[in-house]
Amino acid sequence: MNDRSIDPADPELSVGQRIQFYRERRGMSREVLGGLIGRNRRWIKAVERGEIAQPKLPTLLNLAEALKLRDVAKLTGGEPLPMNMFRGPGHPALHDVRDAINAVGVSMTGPPSPLNHLKARLDAAWRARHAAPDHRTVLGGLLPELIRDAKYAAREYEGPDRRRALSLLARVYNLTQFFVAYQPSADLLWRIVERSIMAAEESEDPKAFGGAVWLAAQAHRDAGDFDAAEAVNREGLDLLKPRVDSADDELRAMWGALHHEVAYTAARAGQSGTAWRWWDRADRIAQSLPASHFDPMTSFSRVIMDAHAVTIAVELRNGGEARKHTRKAEASAIPSQPRRGRHLIEAARAWRLAGDDAAALGTLEHAYVAAPETIRYNGYARRMTVELAKEGSPALRQDARELAGRIGLLV
Repeated sequence: MNDRSIDPADPELSVGQRIQFYRERRGMSREVLGGLIGRNRRWIKAVERGEIAQPKLPTLLNLAEALKLRDVAKLTGGEPLPMNMFRGPGHPALHDVRDAINAVGVSMTGPPSPLNHLKARLDAAWRARHAAPDHRTVLGGLLPELIRDAKYAAREYEGPDRRRALSLLARVYNLTQFFVAYQPSADLLWRIVERSIMAAEESEDPKAFGGAVWLAAQAHRDAGDFDAAEAVNREGLDLLKPRVDSADDELRAMWGALHHEVAYTAARAGQSGTAWRWWDRADRIAQSLPASHFDPMTSFSRVIMDAHAVTIAVELRNGGEARKHTRKAEASAIPSQPRRGRHLIEAARAWRLAGDDAAALGTLEHAYVAAPETIRYNGYARRMTVELAKEGSPALRQDARELAGRIGLLV
């Protein structure tokens, strides 16, 4: 197939044919396109030939982004589906963060930062993220220098100090993934995922490795590759299992977070029994932690489990169960602005699923108050807001349009 052989506007074209058309128009190989979205060339070939099912929306969004398309409908056909309905804009600091990640050599002289100082800066960055409604803006100001200093430390230190520096570098990459997520930069996201795992493996730190795996599983799941998400998740569980009996609270929280990720992936795949079984296991681990424990990266804690239950029920499309857990969960108890905002978006999804659009819109407005930069970059929130502005009852449309304007959507 080439540009002269087909018309991309032909309604009879399959999604795979459209993907192939735009890929070839950009002169991009299947291997390159696959690498940009966390897949391999065989998967791209199978999609283009119609040998596997049409990719789900998150994967279509990644494909459209990699192919530099502003409208997902160029791949799916039908009515326009502009990318900005699902993906937030690139943050102004994204360019600086990208430069820090991509730098081949760190042009620094003199001794590297003391490791205790580097860890204190990383811990402070996590605290600042949780405390800030505009958490991406806060991280965007901190990350470029933190990334460069962590890379330099990993290069300069030797012996046990180098392993500790690599552990810190892996954790800096983890924090960076939170900044890059949901932005139009899938290639950078995968680069961060891979470098985090490499640094964590070399550090021989099980906590760093568990965190890298936790985020890698999320990246694979968001790309629609549930098998890869489960495989990497299980690898993390297998590595941590021999250490659990003597684990401190931080490592046990990571162990619990990995259990929940298995539940989440199963829910996304429609496996209800598996999802709730793993959620129950995660909940038992959470209840064994001190009541005040709240993991800065995974948010794993006693208080987060009801929020996780809302997400599991929503992903399983069980409106009654989602509504029940939404009523039970207390957003105000979550000690993190962005995580509270994320939970409120999930609660809004639950109300939409249950058919209560007024409650959904009200919950989205609460999410905006809690963390405007969370709702601005969240595809579910953006899509619900557009739908309510266009299809909601007359009484809701104006309020939905006002919210859409605040989060940067034109409807």
